[in-house]
Amino acid sequence: MKYIGLHFNLFPLRGVIGYLVTPFRVEGTPDLGRLTDLVNHLIEQGVHGIAPLGSTGESAYLSRKEWADVARTTVEATGQRVPVIVGASALTTADTVDMCRTAEDLGADAVMVLPISYWKLTDDEIFQHYHAISDAIDIPIMAYNNPATAGVDMSPELLWRMVRDIENVTMVKESSGDIQRMHALHLLSNGKLPFFNGCNPLALEAFAAGAHGWCTAAPNLIGKEVANLWNAVESNDFRKARDLFLKQLPVLSFILSGGLPATVKAGLALMGKPSGVPRLPLHPLGEDDARTLAHLLSNLSS
Repeated sequence: MKYIGLHFNLFPLRGVIGYLVTPFRVEGTPDLGRLTDLVNHLIEQGVHGIAPLGSTGESAYLSRKEWADVARTTVEATGQRVPVIVGASALTTADTVDMCRTAEDLGADAVMVLPISYWKLTDDEIFQHYHAISDAIDIPIMAYNNPATAGVDMSPELLWRMVRDIENVTMVKESSGDIQRMHALHLLSNGKLPFFNGCNPLALEAFAAGAHGWCTAAPNLIGKEVANLWNAVESNDFRKARDLFLKQLPVLSFILSGGLPATVKAGLALMGKPSGVPRLPLHPLGEDDARTLAHLLSNLSS
């Protein structure tokens, strides 16, 4: 089945999408058994979807076989309890198409595509990139805007154009850190475009701007608190949501500033869920920062 951009009811995802780390063994290979445990951990924390192979999952540092192994294991471990949105991004359109086809074949419910480029891309080049991916698969595509990591910045106008005009592009993850982008997406689409917040410190503002949910690695460490925040938003209790968000904000900001793979893996180790260290050239969290994270997590739970 093709998903037409404006037929959002075909994939009505809302809520918290939890981002997985890719755990590594001591010798540096992905630990797929531990990955299964982490999937179960996220579901127990109340997430509404799971997303492997994003920035948190160190997808840029995995071989294609490792990427496929992580995608396959995540889909199997999730067991259709919540949707799985697999990150699938490469420099070339052909490679991205191949990854998205693989994700679909492995049972992914959707793919999240971040445009990556050595050369600056025009809007038409980005549009055709997503169009080619859409033509190759039959599952929904989340267009992911994160100029800080990809070097490509998609305007609200371009994102709305793609959702409106390209089959299968049905939702947006906006991670630029600019809340005005989310207001623009809401206004351009007359509230019809499902967009998700991808910047932890903007969560509360994003919900007020009409975000359908929150793509975040935070549920790995503070899942119940994140779930409570979302439930308050869904109940239209923004006073409670504000109080919950402000309580979480020091942890949310630290996770982002410390580097997602390093901080989340350090936090999981503190929780008795060791997942190895990030793959070089990334470094693990330093001892001082690890102590700061432990202090922040302890304060939040007290």
